[in-house]
Amino acid sequence: MLHSECTSTLSMITDELIPHLVEIGRGVEKEGLRLNPCSGIAQDEHPKSLGSTLTHPSITTDYSEALLEFITPKQTNIDDTVNCLTGLHQYTLKNIGQQLIWPTSMPCRLDGEKSIPIALYGDSNVGQLKHAYRQGLGVRYGRVMQAIAGIHYNFSLPDSFWKAYQSKFVQQQADQEQGSLQEFKSTHYFSLIRNFRRYSWILHYLFGASPALDASFLENHTSHNLDQLLDGTYGLPYATSLRMSDLGYQNSAQEELHVSYNSLNDYVTTLGDAMKQSYKPYEEIGVKRGDQYIQLNTNVLQIENEYYSDIRPKRVTFSGEKPIAALKERGVEYIEVRILDINPFLPEGISAQQMRFMDAFLLHCLFAQCPQNSDTRCQEIRGNQRNVILRGRDPELTLKRGTEDVPFKVAATELLDAIMGTAKLLDKAHDSFDYTSSVYAQQAKVDDAALTPSGQVASTIASGIEFIDFGMTQAQIHRKHFSSIGLDSDVEARLTEEAAQSISDQIEIEKADTLSFEEYLNSYNES
Repeated sequence: MLHSECTSTLSMITDELIPHLVEIGRGVEKEGLRLNPCSGIAQDEHPKSLGSTLTHPSITTDYSEALLEFITPKQTNIDDTVNCLTGLHQYTLKNIGQQLIWPTSMPCRLDGEKSIPIALYGDSNVGQLKHAYRQGLGVRYGRVMQAIAGIHYNFSLPDSFWKAYQSKFVQQQADQEQGSLQEFKSTHYFSLIRNFRRYSWILHYLFGASPALDASFLENHTSHNLDQLLDGTYGLPYATSLRMSDLGYQNSAQEELHVSYNSLNDYVTTLGDAMKQSYKPYEEIGVKRGDQYIQLNTNVLQIENEYYSDIRPKRVTFSGEKPIAALKERGVEYIEVRILDINPFLPEGISAQQMRFMDAFLLHCLFAQCPQNSDTRCQEIRGNQRNVILRGRDPELTLKRGTEDVPFKVAATELLDAIMGTAKLLDKAHDSFDYTSSVYAQQAKVDDAALTPSGQVASTIASGIEFIDFGMTQAQIHRKHFSSIGLDSDVEARLTEEAAQSISDQIEIEKADTLSFEEYLNSYNES
């Protein structure tokens, strides 16, 4: 579904460019709460057998000590990425005793704010900074919101593709200001990001898996618009992703932020301004409570990662380097999609088929050359996203396209038809039918909302099964699945070695500190 003012560069992707698509790089960051056998969030520290959360390359924690995060390396083969996720789940389950990994994005049963232990990263300055930042998230937004889990999808194209693609632009004079290869990459990654925001409503529908939640999540929500579906379960009849609604990763302090995605310079400038802008309610909280740091500073954003964006431009950083500085200095290296729910029916939370569709979707966003976003268009984008999040499976749903109201199924089918073009290119590159098949599978969900993950969850709850009971059942099913296929001995040996090495690395970092934490934090805030 291209807007009338958009064009496509799909025709530029000739036989000489297609082979470069085999080298698409991808990685997955998958979160999941450690769960005690009584369906509550685990209260113990991150197991030492899993290594150091500060330095382990693939097993760490996010906000909470109980919120596991699995990180796969950049890989060009989708099956390798899935297998990596499988191994990380197997190894972790083998090292957490009788505990389980909660399989849904919305959390397990909570017992108030204090039941969510904040992640610990040791005594080094960088470890204390990570902990203090999370303390800040807790005092600013509450810990309950931080117990939500999700999947991040990292995507990049190889330099060989970018060189050939830039050459096509030069030949067709489609870009008046070419600049360096890195400048070209950054420009077009930001174009991808803008188009992602235009079209991401389709991802909420296709992969949203959180139409309901446990009543304990609402303890501090005095007002909400959810229906009581069962004694301990709340939700909305047509919702796709309550995780991405106002109940999830949203906050009033950021509502007035206007971070621009029109260019790398605009993004760095507007995000940097938010990191320097003090916010009175945070000033009133203060930076310290006694001797303990409870936030890094009183600015709207403590650091860049506090900005709850649905997609981010990224660049691998050097030790001690801020992400925004890395972007400014060396440009965009890859993009990170942040809106995907965990699919509770899949052991890994995401499938190879979904990854293939994501690649086709993101390539479509790259090739759809649309103008920069205006305030009016931004309002339309947010409105469409919100409507699909809250009532995406409503057969009466329409989306805005300028002044036009378009039936959801019409808009979704048009968009999938357009994505089929990039899926065919990927199939040609891989000599397969896997990518076009992934698009056909999504069209089936558009034709029948009951096939969506959110539809399947809603159907389970409609049968009288509480959200907590559903989650516990799926967690146990996944544990049995991972146990049944057996952990590869080479994978186990590698992860055991990485765990031990990560602990040694943390000790060395702690030994190398020369500044007090206060001096380190002052230097960090001023940089």
